[in-house]
Amino acid sequence: MSNISFNGSSNQAFFQDVRKGVDQYFASSGKGKNANGLMYFKSLLFIGSMVGFYLLLITNTVAGWWAFLTALGLGFSQACIGFNVGHDAIHKSYSSKQSFNRAMSVAWNLIGASSYMWDIMHNKVHHTHTNIPGADEDLEVAPGLIKLSPLEKRTNVMKHQHWYAFFLYGLSTLSWVFKKDYVKYFAPKIGSHDNTKHPKGTFVKMLFWKIIHYTIFIVLPLIFMEITWWQFLIGFICMHLIEGLTLGLVFQLAHVVEGVEFPETDSEGHIDESWAVHQMRTTANFSTRSPLVTFIVGGLNFQVEHHLFPKICHVHYPEISKIVRAEAKKHNVPYIENKTFLSALKSHSRMLKIHGSPREIEMG
Repeated sequence: MSNISFNGSSNQAFFQDVRKGVDQYFASSGKGKNANGLMYFKSLLFIGSMVGFYLLLITNTVAGWWAFLTALGLGFSQACIGFNVGHDAIHKSYSSKQSFNRAMSVAWNLIGASSYMWDIMHNKVHHTHTNIPGADEDLEVAPGLIKLSPLEKRTNVMKHQHWYAFFLYGLSTLSWVFKKDYVKYFAPKIGSHDNTKHPKGTFVKMLFWKIIHYTIFIVLPLIFMEITWWQFLIGFICMHLIEGLTLGLVFQLAHVVEGVEFPETDSEGHIDESWAVHQMRTTANFSTRSPLVTFIVGGLNFQVEHHLFPKICHVHYPEISKIVRAEAKKHNVPYIENKTFLSALKSHSRMLKIHGSPREIEMG
């Protein structure tokens, strides 16, 4: 696919007014756009939880079903670290100091995924070309098994995808840890992104952190935990199922639900829309009235605000959303939202059924 450009001239005033309102909010409130006390507390809580669960297992403090439940907690805490620490750090929104962002990005490497490759696949590709089939890497979850966009080629098994997709989401972090980062690193293109010019030493650094992760989560447990290899394997896989399902659901509920669009480019790679309005048409919020959901998922239930302002720390999204919502209404721009997590989950399931159907239902 050729390089994609956004050529729409309509509604340019929308993002100008949103940005002006957001800047005024920070100026009048005296708040910074980066991490605050809440962000530091969340980071310590989730990192501390991961360390705590890990130590309970590695020191054989828990056993039997308690060890199994602790492994599930370890998986969930790693997902929360991805949402609340690594995601902001790699977006460079955690701190105004890039050295601090790089340091906090290590959290992403420790849970097994490459922060370098995530920056390419997520920041550069997904955030720029959101929901554009063939260009948005996030739509390529399991080619041949899961169809997330109407233009993707359908296979017969996909008519059942609304049942089995959630299990495959659970396997996503296993793929990241052992396969995806390596495959994508050597892929000549990711979407329309030229992936052939990696800075010197990036693969060695990626491999270094992979080895660190394998050592912490595979080698040391097999050495020190008083369990059989098959017990370890069950715990390890189930840990990843919880981690992968948690991460996968949050990202899918933001872009593959009813009401979002999957726009096509013209023959020259143009999208006849401004970039900001494109984000509004392809992104959805969910459960924004739940402080607990917002706390756990790192503000990614405010996905609309995140896509418009990825370099603003997620702790500010609830306040920013009031500005975005008002300006969207003023400029007649869609603001897509599911009120609860459950309603978003049901909407995503219906979309999976629609895209997997032999006669795909026309989306309005």
